[in-house]
Amino acid sequence: MSKADFIENVAAAGDMSKAEAKRAVELVFGEIENGLKGAKKEGKYTIGTFGTFTISKRAARMGRNPQTGEAIKIKASKVLRFKPAAQLKDAAGC
Repeated sequence: MSKADFIENVAAAGDMSKAEAKRAVELVFGEIENGLKGAKKEGKYTIGTFGTFTISKRAARMGRNPQTGEAIKIKASKVLRFKPAAQLKDAAGC
């Protein structure tokens, strides 16, 4: 689903204009981004019955180039993980 489709669905479900729905969606996404920026120290950002975003560190490691088979170094990085809350999992039928 594209962001535009998501905004249309929010507008239809909330009985509001697309402009109002876009502002609401942008506010929610912006709040999630701000929460993740603030969660750098603890590495976790939980949204009630939605789920928990976790920032994990991935260590540097050796890998292989699939085309040549040559060994390559893969840098350490951070990854964003999401664990849905029980209510969200139930809604999805999981």
